[in-house]
Amino acid sequence: SDSLLERENAVMCLLLSLQSPPGAVQEAVEVALDAGYRHFDCAYFYQNEAEIGAAFQKKLVEGRLKRDELYVVSKLWNSFHAPQDVKPAFLESLTRLKMDYLDLYLMHSPMGFLHTGPDPKPFPATPLSSWQAMEKLVDEGLVKSVGVSNFNISQLERLLSVCRIKPAANQVKAYDLGSV
Repeated sequence: SDSLLERENAVMCLLLSLQSPPGAVQEAVEVALDAGYRHFDCAYFYQNEAEIGAAFQKKLVEGRLKRDELYVVSKLWNSFHAPQDVKPAFLESLTRLKMDYLDLYLMHSPMGFLHTGPDPKPFPATPLSSWQAMEKLVDEGLVKSVGVSNFNISQLERLLSVCRIKPAANQVKAYDLGSV
């Protein structure tokens, strides 16, 4: 097919902000899909997965899109770092996104928090136990690749020294300090 992605040989990304009015994210994603966007960066924390999933489902049912044309990313939120919480959190994201698998699942941050109510407490373990649980998602065919987000060099080196599956990405937040 002659999609915009192929014509321009570029990866197009769409970022939707937190707290969009109900329906706005779904509408924006539908327009983006029609315009040729294929890479969608989602996260539990962004609270956008359900509307993005509804847009995906609508376009898939209409036959205007095939699943393998999309690149869908989501992230493990900090309060789900306990190994026993990783798969349930992932499956919730998968359900909200109405997908059978994800292309990439990132650990949103190297710092995890315990479920303690309004005052989160640091998770006592290292990200390594969370990572091992994420590797199992790859083994089970639920996600094609796993990666990290906002890891510094020493955190990444520590993970690389013991991981079985190397992170496919380290998505890092960057700011233009001149505009802050």
